[in-house]
Amino acid sequence: MKKKFLSSFIITLSGLSAAFAVADNLVILHTNDTHSNIDVAPDGTGGILPRKAIVDSVRKAEKNVILVDAGDMVQGTLYFNYFRGDVEYPLFNMMEYDIRILGNHEFDNGIKELADHWKNVKGARLSANYDFSDTPAKGIFEPYVIKKIGKRKVGFIGINIDPASLIATESYAGMKYSDAIEAANKWASYLKNDKKCDLVVAVTHIGYVSDVDKKTDQDLARESKDIDIIIGGHSHTFVDPATPEKTPHWFENADGKPVLVAQTGRYGKNVGYINIDLDKLSEKNFEYRYIPVTDRFEEAQYDKNMQAFLAPYKHKVDSVNNHKIGVSTMAMENNSRTGAYPNWAGDFALWYGRHVADSLRAQTPSFPQVDFGMVNVGGIRQPMKEGAVTEGQILSTFPFSNFIRIVKLKGKDFIDAMKVAASKGGEAVSGNLRVLKYPGGNVKVILDGYEIDPEKEYTLSTIDYISNGNDGLTSLANNQLLWSDKEKMNVRILEYINHLTSLGLPIQGETAPRFLDPIE
Repeated sequence: MKKKFLSSFIITLSGLSAAFAVADNLVILHTNDTHSNIDVAPDGTGGILPRKAIVDSVRKAEKNVILVDAGDMVQGTLYFNYFRGDVEYPLFNMMEYDIRILGNHEFDNGIKELADHWKNVKGARLSANYDFSDTPAKGIFEPYVIKKIGKRKVGFIGINIDPASLIATESYAGMKYSDAIEAANKWASYLKNDKKCDLVVAVTHIGYVSDVDKKTDQDLARESKDIDIIIGGHSHTFVDPATPEKTPHWFENADGKPVLVAQTGRYGKNVGYINIDLDKLSEKNFEYRYIPVTDRFEEAQYDKNMQAFLAPYKHKVDSVNNHKIGVSTMAMENNSRTGAYPNWAGDFALWYGRHVADSLRAQTPSFPQVDFGMVNVGGIRQPMKEGAVTEGQILSTFPFSNFIRIVKLKGKDFIDAMKVAASKGGEAVSGNLRVLKYPGGNVKVILDGYEIDPEKEYTLSTIDYISNGNDGLTSLANNQLLWSDKEKMNVRILEYINHLTSLGLPIQGETAPRFLDPIE
């Protein structure tokens, strides 16, 4: 089936009615992984007020509009760091989302806080493969919802990711997980065959791609029979309909029928737009495109209630964002698994671990020296630009409630973890380490110019999330805890930057990769 799609466009409010006017149709607008990006970014993209203006415009132009979010609405800026969801959840209610599902970061403050927020969420709250019966979130979520659009029935199911080695175990205590694809197929069959839905949409937070051994939206599309559309999140993939060779959006299911897979990237920079001809559902004549979210709107076009609600929170965030603490001599990207920012973060872990160990040895002379440091690249959430660095920038870049730990472990367990890290492209390790990647998944780990001994014990400075074996680094859980910090890592990073600034030193990361192919 050959499709033609419109890639990107910028559209004004006055032109929306003509552009979107179609009889007997359903428009599904969708977002994912907005990650507390409430304000318009410095480059003029994103922002919840422009997004609301776009959604309002489409709702005025179209008779049937359903607004969907595919999870991870929180975590990533000071709004969540300081206010723990008290900003994002009310604003999303003001956006009038019709359907929402959980992302993994909705668990970041624990299942009790998750339940406290989600019990007040307006619209359908879906999760078909998380069982909350033995948790504070009992009764909040349903596996599906059916929307009646004229004579048609459209069923939506919510599908969530396997939390193992991704979400801290204490954050989802009592929750039971069911296989995502099995649950999706079970409920899709029920909706299509028992409830006689004309269309089945899976709203998922499992990822278009995965850097660990977990099933994805592409797998779900291929292994399904009764799902027509998959609206996804988690992997931050921009499924651009203009580049199907790079990010295909049509897949054949188990019966050879087409399934549309959509995702809008991250940080609320796009609103996905799926236009469905309700009179020709058998043809699956779905128009998939996206609307860029930018600051092109006039102030008068923004929602006044949302502006008034946001104002006091924005004042606090702006004051922290404007507090300069240091200077960076280089731009450092957060979306690379090797390079300056991961290297800088790994070096910080080693520096801080050795600083603590030196202090502890003053009272306990037998406390060991720290051999190397490591944190996870996934914990670096924002890039760093050359120039002034602010307190808010660092808190948003390292937003998670991570704590530095010093642990002892055998070389073989660290080597196994480096095999996983190498398969993903790298990790944030200290500068005295080099990881050589060999065909077949084998690695050689070099510490201070010598190969690590699998049977020798080493001392690692890392974070609790990593030392518990998360991010697929399961072998790191085979450690002996020597010391754990009581202050969050981002506070320690602020202290480190203040220390550098007091010495007249800038922020500067080593650019040479620490995961590399061996020379021949």
